[in-house]
Formats: sequence, structure tokens, C-alpha cells
Amino acid sequence: MSAPKSIVWLASYPKSGNTWTRIFLANYLVNGEKPVPINQVHRFGMGDSITKMYQMVAGRQINPADHNETLALRDRVLAGIVANKADVNFVKTHNINAPAFGVDLIPEKFTRSAVYILRNPLDMLVSFARHYGLGHQETANAIARSDHANAAERGTVTQFLGSWSEHVQSWTDKKPYPVLVLRYEDMLESPRESFARLLEHIGVPVEDARLDKAIRFSSFDELSKQEGEGGFVESSPKNERFFAKGKSGQWQSELDPKIVKQVKRDHRKVMKKYGYLDE
Repeated sequence: MSAPKSIVWLASYPKSGNTWTRIFLANYLVNGEKPVPINQVHRFGMGDSITKMYQMVAGRQINPADHNETLALRDRVLAGIVANKADVNFVKTHNINAPAFGVDLIPEKFTRSAVYILRNPLDMLVSFARHYGLGHQETANAIARSDHANAAERGTVTQFLGSWSEHVQSWTDKKPYPVLVLRYEDMLESPRESFARLLEHIGVPVEDARLDKAIRFSSFDELSKQEGEGGFVESSPKNERFFAKGKSGQWQSELDPKIVKQVKRDHRKVMKKYGYLDE
């Protein structure tokens, strides 16, 4: 019997709004009287790169930095997720929708649909550099490389990103399953409209009061307050705060014009397609 296609991928390049999307979903689905604690959000959208899941499938300790070992286990990890027979399993991923070393990272056989969140790469770059403790120039060079990967670190296996443009195209080009594309900037500017589209895409009824409450419970101020009080399990040891700014346009004051020029040159086609470049 074939595996049920129950995975709804919540996909993005790192630092593009994936966590915020999952926190909104958790609050909408729980529909509680107070916000879902940010450190419980993983219960509503597991990551596909959690070392523990690979070790459970292997039945032993593994080396998360050995990508040959983790890639060999990946199919079984995803099969384990869909084995719960749920209609929908939300799975967060930063992986490119392409093969890595001959292994299909996002197999169609497990996939019901996908939500792809993208952000202006200039702002993403600033957040990415801050989160991983990197320089802006180093980050600009990395996001232009096809072999760009997030090395295994505290609790996660290697994630294969590719360049920013390749990543966006890999998820947004025509697929055999439905893909909803959301821009982070639209989510900031029109959260009701953006999140309503998200709910419709995953087949959940949109209720106005519930929508407004979930947006309020996942606001930047609320998330920042919770992180200040109790920390956040997904924050990086190289960065003080995960929820640092939550705005768009920060690149204008933080990026060297030479780097801005480089990013626009490297990613012109995709930036233009998604409204990040006028010229």
C-alpha cells in the first residue's frame, strides 16, 4: 500500500518568515484564550532536519554532519512522519526542492501540498547574517552559490539550500501538487489577507474573529515578549535574539551599497519576478 500524501511543506530560505507562519497556524488551530507558547510551536509543524528523528529511524546515534548518512535515512524519516495516518502533517523545511547527492529531498510520494514563504533577499541577508553570526559580504557570496548548505549544528542535520534564486525557483516552478507562494512583505502589510489565503490553501475554514485573534497572538510584539521572558529554542547561540526586528526595508540602512548591487545582480531575474526590483 502506498504511503499517504499527507505532508504540507512550510518551506522557505532561512530567515524569511517560516517561524512566524508556523506560530500563526498554531494559534489559529488551537484557538485558545491565550497565545500558544513559542517553545511549543514545534508540535504543530515539525522540522525535517531534526537530528533526533534521524537517530530514531536509525536506532542508534548518528553523526549529523555526515550528509551521506543522513541522506540515506531521509526517506525513512519522512515515511515515519506520514505513518501517523493524519490527513495533514505540517513539516517545516529550509531544503531546496531538488535532489542532493542523488537523493530527492522533497519526495512527491509524501507530499500533499506546499506553502512557500519568500522575502526580499536583501532583508533576508541582513537577518541571516545576524542569526548565524556572519558578515554581510560572506552571506551575499554564500546565497549566490549552488552548493550553499547550512552545516549541521545543535540538534539539526545538514540542510541543502542552494542559491537564493535556485531555492525560490525550485519551490515555485510548476509542481504536481498545489503550492501557495506568500511574500513576507505582504504578510506584514496585509496579514488578514495573507493568512486567510494560507488557511484556504490548507483547507481550514476562515473565521474572522479567530483569524484576528491568531494574528494578534502571533504579533511580533507578543513573540518578542515571550522570547524575552523565556528564550526561544530555535534561536542561534551566535545571536542574542531570534525575534530581532520583524520589519521590511532594514537593508537600506544596514547594507553596503556594493553588496546591494551584488545581490541585485546575482538575483535580478527572480527579484524582478516577485516585485523586489523595479528597474
